[in-house]
Amino acid sequence: MKDAKYPRSFSHIGITVPDIHKAVDFYQNVMGWYVVMKPSTVHKEAETAIGQMCIDVFGHDWETFEIAQLSTSDGIGIELFSFPHGVKEAPEFNPFNTGLFHFCVQDPDIEGLTKKIVEAGGKQRMPIREYYPNEKPYKMVYVQDPFGIVFEIYTHSYELTYSSGAYQE
Repeated sequence: MKDAKYPRSFSHIGITVPDIHKAVDFYQNVMGWYVVMKPSTVHKEAETAIGQMCIDVFGHDWETFEIAQLSTSDGIGIELFSFPHGVKEAPEFNPFNTGLFHFCVQDPDIEGLTKKIVEAGGKQRMPIREYYPNEKPYKMVYVQDPFGIVFEIYTHSYELTYSSGAYQE
């Protein structure tokens, strides 16, 4: 933190999904996230601040899209987008390329949440693993939602998991 005066907090993550209503249903009912703004349609127009911001971000090669806003229990925003002209399949899973690889959620009932994700059409990408077998109860697993978006589940906080030196000898 040589030049940074303090660590920045995380505000939200934007996720593009093929069907905004199915995604809201999954993230609300399986993940338990709060809907803070129901799905709505945004039209390309430069007369409002939101319209102009969307043109600034997306350019001019769009006419409408749908957006919904959700929140986790700790106030992190989940911004869902659905574009009518976008590719509806998830990109190939390739963590070796530069870019966003995954996000992570925390749930002490990792087995229960993983089961709910699979039952809702998602996928468990690996067995649930322990960071410190027979020492500490810290577990993790990679899953994907029904739309192919990969994420991870931890049983304990990021700080607890890594302050114990998971990658040290």
